[in-house]
Amino acid sequence: MKPVRLPASATIALPRWSIFALCLLYILPGLIGRDPWKGADAAGFGVMWTMAHGTLNDWLWPHVVGLPVPEEGPLAFWLGAICIKLFGGFIGDPMAARISTGLAFLLGSISVWYTTYLLGRRAEAQPLKLAFGGQPEPRDFGRTLADGALLIYLGCLGLLLPSHTSSSGPLHIALIAYSLYVCVRYFDTPSKIGAFKIGLVLGLLILTRGWIIPLAILLALFALCFYRQQKLSSQIIAISLPATLLVAGLWIFAIQTVQPYSSSPYQAWMEWNYRQIGLPALDNAFYFLRYGIWFAWPAWPFAAWAIYAWRKQERTLHISLPLSFLICFILLALLNHSHEEGYLLPILPPLAILAAFGLPTMKRSAINAVDWFAVMVMTGAAGLFWLGWIALQTGWPARTGKKVLSWAPGYVPEFNAFTFILGLSITIIWFRIVYWRISRQPSVLWRAVVLSSGGVILCWFLLMSLWLPLVNHRVSYAAVAKEMAEKIPTPYRCIDSKLGASQRASFAYFSKVHFAGFDEQNCDLLLTQGNRRFQGKSKEPVDKDFPGNWEMIWEGQRAADKDEFFTLYRKIEKK
Repeated sequence: MKPVRLPASATIALPRWSIFALCLLYILPGLIGRDPWKGADAAGFGVMWTMAHGTLNDWLWPHVVGLPVPEEGPLAFWLGAICIKLFGGFIGDPMAARISTGLAFLLGSISVWYTTYLLGRRAEAQPLKLAFGGQPEPRDFGRTLADGALLIYLGCLGLLLPSHTSSSGPLHIALIAYSLYVCVRYFDTPSKIGAFKIGLVLGLLILTRGWIIPLAILLALFALCFYRQQKLSSQIIAISLPATLLVAGLWIFAIQTVQPYSSSPYQAWMEWNYRQIGLPALDNAFYFLRYGIWFAWPAWPFAAWAIYAWRKQERTLHISLPLSFLICFILLALLNHSHEEGYLLPILPPLAILAAFGLPTMKRSAINAVDWFAVMVMTGAAGLFWLGWIALQTGWPARTGKKVLSWAPGYVPEFNAFTFILGLSITIIWFRIVYWRISRQPSVLWRAVVLSSGGVILCWFLLMSLWLPLVNHRVSYAAVAKEMAEKIPTPYRCIDSKLGASQRASFAYFSKVHFAGFDEQNCDLLLTQGNRRFQGKSKEPVDKDFPGNWEMIWEGQRAADKDEFFTLYRKIEKK
């Protein structure tokens, strides 16, 4: 027997304008008005920026102004580079690159919504018919579940930061969500075109972040066909697999044929893929449990309940399809010894879809517990954001202001009336939502997760409005890069470097200096990166990789980082 018994009054869908507004409130803060941040954000932007201002070789061989980046794949960087070429002259290259990030987020959100909608309107997912009628229509039930899935997806804590970075992460998770959508379409109405679309999406996934996950998805689809006793494996082998290889093979064929910079990233790219899987290890399980609990909150409690509640209908597509994807991604995360956050991201779309089917059967006490947890945690976090901001602006409480400034030494607070009004408005809206939820006790399905997603949006909005200048000051390399640029002797041939991809991209963009490319040697300047925590007070020595006599002409660091430092050397020519 189905576990769902529901009146039509519980399936009132959210207005379309409110869903659109939620998505914009979620994605726009963090895309607008900030520098490339330390880490994957700056490194990804560096590849996009290099492509946008380079030649065909730069588009085929991903690199950060001469530093090879053969990992992952080129597709996300191609899209970012196209946005830079189209919009960089109007809004600046960093923000233009993040247009592709926003579009990828929208693709992922729409895919999660429509996948849940299609699954929710299927006959086997419908609630039991009530004795005197009044049960919801299939379309209404599907729309309400889709709204719930989207709210859960937006509320996932692990999605927040990766979805705003100029990296492969946003496109990767969007294509995962879209692959679920095309699979639902294919299992609903099997066709050759549907099988081809699956292959096309998997090929794009290979170009985004390697072939391990697409291969695992194909195996999961074979297992699902066998489990559901659907004879579709032959079409997947005959159509989907060749389409996948064709899409991915175009890039591989191009780099092997053109040999950009007289080389090819193929070997290094394949080696990176091999490193993504290994033997099971207990440490991997501890890492997954330790980070997965908060990363997938609040989706995993609802998803776990859905699996339990629908355990007697486990062959139904709305349970078996997202569950097969989820198991596939969890196994890959457990086999990944690098503990990369990117291998936790794929679990979010199938988890959010599964969680939506747990909403109709969740007990009121459990729903209230999740609600009150969201209210207390998110309201408390928002209160801390406001307290810290007030301390920065007024100096009271003095201890709080001093502690915040110690987190970003050298930062000078400035009052911005526009961001203050925005932050105050979103806070008032939050308390109105809380009051609405507590006072009316609405019976709609998505009531259980509206506070979780709203609280995440509130905290992120406050961080990216009131606190954005301070965050920029702490995690951006703009100030130190511009300081170094003033010490560059002119003329000079090029700059060799011992920098990571993130630092190299930031120095290249903000300093407007010329780093050594693939085919450049014998540079007369050298920029190195060191860490005082491990090297003490001594300067970074010039090693055998850069022979010759070098003279230090500048040393600097970000004000907010006392360990990381940079040293600029000039080569002394022998007389």
